[in-house]
Amino acid sequence: MYEFIKGTFTDKSPAHAVIATSGGIGFYLNISLQTFTSIKDKEEALLYTHFIVREDAQILFGFSTTEERELFRLLIGVSGVGGNTARTILSTFNAEELRTIISTGKAEILKEVKGLGIKTAQKIIVELKDKVSVVKSAGVINFTTDDKPPVYEEAVSAMLMLGFAKTPVEKVIRGILKKEPELTVEEIVKKSLKQI
Repeated sequence: MYEFIKGTFTDKSPAHAVIATSGGIGFYLNISLQTFTSIKDKEEALLYTHFIVREDAQILFGFSTTEERELFRLLIGVSGVGGNTARTILSTFNAEELRTIISTGKAEILKEVKGLGIKTAQKIIVELKDKVSVVKSAGVINFTTDDKPPVYEEAVSAMLMLGFAKTPVEKVIRGILKKEPELTVEEIVKKSLKQI
C-alpha cells in the first residue's frame, strides 16, 4: 500500500520513528535497531515501508534500505515468523550478517534471537537459504556498578521499548559493559538481544 514515506522526524527511538510529511500527516513506524542506527542523527529521511493488516491491528514498519525491507518480507513469509519477530532478528543481526547466517545454515546462531527456537531458526534457513546471497563482511568508558555511563541508560531504554522487563535487562547490560565498556548503544542492544 505504502512504498515509502519521506518527511521530518518528530520522534524516534531504537524501536520506532514518527515522520511528519509535508502534507501534515504523521506516520508511526516500527523500526529495527539497524534502521535506527542509520537515522538517529538525521532530522529528516525517507523510509521504505511494509504495511501489515491483522484482525486486531494495522502496523506500519519502516526501513532505511530496500535490502532490509526485502529481508523482512522474506522472514515474515516463513510460517511462525511475525512482524515483531522479524524486526527483532533484524535488530540482532544486520543485513549482511543475516544473509551470511542463512546462506551458511547457521541455525545455532540464529536461534540466539529472543523468542526464536531452534525449529523456527531451522525453518527460516531451509526456506530462505536459496533466496539470499552471502555478502562479505565487511572512546573508552570506565564502568562500575555504581557508575552508569550514558550508553547504559540509553541501552536499557531501548530494550524496554522492545518489550523486555527492566530487571533482567539491567543485569545483562551491566554484565556486558563490565566486559566491554567501549561498546556503543547499538552494540550493547545487539548483545543483549542474544543474551535475554
